Amino acid sequence: MLKMKKLTETYEMKVFTDSGDYFGDIEEAMLTQTKVYGWRVRATKNSFLSKVLGSAKGVVVPHQLTKAVGDIMIISKTAVPSYSPEEGEEE
Repeated sequence: MLKMKKLTETYEMKVFTDSGDYFGDIEEAMLTQTKVYGWRVRATKNSFLSKVLGSAKGVVVPHQLTKAVGDIMIISKTAVPSYSPEEGEEE
């Protein structure tokens, strides 16, 4: 059965990847006239996203990569920015 959820219930929701990594927290829903097209996810202190991004505050995850929304949000692992230590060390 499909359950409806209000957008306001998603704010501050924890986001995990489908492989179980804690990704961050929902900060904002990106909307068009009639649908959600993305989610702005904030990198929190102990999240995988903060380790990958360094000083950046978060990312926008396209809604197509969202797998489930309930008590938490589950997104596809492909939403994780690629990271390799030798690449782009900005200081």
